[in-house]
Amino acid sequence: MHSAVPARKRRKEARPSELLSAALTLFVEKGYAATRLEDVANLAGVSKGTLYLYYANKEALFKAVIQEGIVPVIVENEEIAARHTGSSFSLLEKLLDHWWNRIGCTAYAGIPKLMVAEAQNFPEIAAYYYANVIARARALVGAALQRGMESGEFHRHDIELTIDVVIAPVLMLLIWEFSLGQFQNTATNPRDYLAVHMKLLQQGLCVARV
Repeated sequence: MHSAVPARKRRKEARPSELLSAALTLFVEKGYAATRLEDVANLAGVSKGTLYLYYANKEALFKAVIQEGIVPVIVENEEIAARHTGSSFSLLEKLLDHWWNRIGCTAYAGIPKLMVAEAQNFPEIAAYYYANVIARARALVGAALQRGMESGEFHRHDIELTIDVVIAPVLMLLIWEFSLGQFQNTATNPRDYLAVHMKLLQQGLCVARV
């Protein structure tokens, strides 16, 4: 019979995820500049020295939040796209739905607003986020659009501009929710918003069949 894993060992193995969870909470609430490593350590229930055993500085901690929380969802969407055999528009729907379920309705949804607010002051983390999240997301959407245009399912448009049109309203939804949305008299239902967005995309992209 195997002996139980000692509590101290379990605690040590859980620390990176606890630190990342605390960091995400504070980055979203306070922003990158205002988040202090000692506050992250306190929220995670460890000493600041313990935090440094795992992450050398705040930049490394932020990159780990992105790498462990958001990049895997990009990978999952890349796998969804690779397996997809249906229409190109249904692929766009799948990608958006999966992203929303795994990112858009979680605490990670606050990261885009943080990046917009602080990218100019912290170009290193902005470049990392762009390369690992934005560029790969754009490539996914671009490939789906290219597939649809080549098959005749979609009207032909400039790919890069169309990627912007697909992605920008979704980013605006998140930025709005974490900023001025709090002053709106009637709360926006994200699912309704996304449904309207996809309907408008369908009408603008898809070639009418006769």
